[in-house]
Amino acid sequence: MSRSVWKGPFVDRYLLKKAETSRASGRSDVIKIWSRRSTILPQFVGLTFGVYNGHKFLPVLVTEDMIGHKFGEFSPTRTYYGHTADKRSRRG
Repeated sequence: MSRSVWKGPFVDRYLLKKAETSRASGRSDVIKIWSRRSTILPQFVGLTFGVYNGHKFLPVLVTEDMIGHKFGEFSPTRTYYGHTADKRSRRG
């Protein structure tokens, strides 16, 4: 179920402050964030965020196509190694 339209998109306040200071400084440093639940806003386009996936920070360069999505969508938490049983059965 999606969020109500009248409430607007959810973004942690500290994330907006970090984005503003980064844009004001003019440097293109990676902004480390833990908020995977926050929605990507138009103010974030062009910035690089390090989104924590529970193990490490994955760099995510925000583009216009990402607006409206959540940061967690671009930082997978699980590593898929494939179906090992299938590979054994195909050999024999």
